[in-house]
Amino acid sequence: MNQPSVLIAGAGPTGLAAALLLARRGIHARIVDAAGAPAPHSRALVVNPRTLDLLAGTGVTERMVDEGRDVRGVRFHENGKELTHLEAGHLHPRYGLTVLSQERSEALLTAALADLGIQVERGVQAALVSQDAGGADVQLGGGEAARFDAVYAADGAHSAFRKALGIDFPGSAFPEEWPLFDVPMDTPLDLDHAHILFFPDGMAFALALDRLVWRIIASVPDPLSRLPEGTTHGEPVWSSRFRIAHRVAPRCALGRVALGGDAAHIHSPIGARGMNLGIEDAATFAMRLAGSQGATAVALDAYHRERHPVHRSVVRRIRAITTMARGHNAALRMARHALLPAVAHVDGMRTMMLRTVAGLDHPPPAE
Repeated sequence: MNQPSVLIAGAGPTGLAAALLLARRGIHARIVDAAGAPAPHSRALVVNPRTLDLLAGTGVTERMVDEGRDVRGVRFHENGKELTHLEAGHLHPRYGLTVLSQERSEALLTAALADLGIQVERGVQAALVSQDAGGADVQLGGGEAARFDAVYAADGAHSAFRKALGIDFPGSAFPEEWPLFDVPMDTPLDLDHAHILFFPDGMAFALALDRLVWRIIASVPDPLSRLPEGTTHGEPVWSSRFRIAHRVAPRCALGRVALGGDAAHIHSPIGARGMNLGIEDAATFAMRLAGSQGATAVALDAYHRERHPVHRSVVRRIRAITTMARGHNAALRMARHALLPAVAHVDGMRTMMLRTVAGLDHPPPAE
């Protein structure tokens, strides 16, 4: 049986993983990206055990583990003292939480694709023209028109394909800007854990990228002035500001077009699920399409029915965790102060929180 022709729009982690996992199943997709080069800075920092499982056998998992470093858990701090901690050591039989920048994750996925003879076509804008029962017509850069059996739109939170399909992106957003810094630091915070620092008016997240540079994300202005006593820092090597929204597309496939990653769902970086959930989308898409036996539209509908409940569940959980961490009213601050130590000492609740971060809070996609 002839393999379906597939276009992947977007060469971030979701699109790259989709192309790689399809190629491993004998389907060589065409992958394009409107940007002329990969993004030089990374929002995602942690590769979770579910992602490492899904990429096992491609060569990428081993390289990620070799390049990255383990993070043993999360420590929560309040008023300069440790409130509680969660240790993540035995969640998975093979893999832990691995600190590795999105930039390097993308580079490893791209290299694995190149080994299979697939090159990302950069600087190529893709736009859906129309679709029917037989396929999707797409306009590509340079005036090229092409028809595909399936399109995987991994083109980000402002997805042109989602908009062309008329699919809404409902949800809610926090009003404040969140500053982000990658900054050299000397600090009493230990390198082997992620740290969440609670303040009366918000929170900050701190994670060592290596032995020198830390990533700081916060819901408060000027978080570098609020770091623990004894911390000194240099000039940031990168800084940014962003707003946090929690949104889920009501459909992640329609006809011959499927949505993956940020095109289908966005949420807070607290919980480290964004890139990882997108790679899980990609794995599911590759499995369903490769097993379609020519029934492409049926396979994409199965992808929607499988992934949409996962998107809703994960985004709802991350929104609840982030809302409590922000602590923007007295009731939430009291709740996080009282509940977190309790959660850390109750096996079932502790495991649930850790499995959320590890991407193990629902069954993996199955062939």
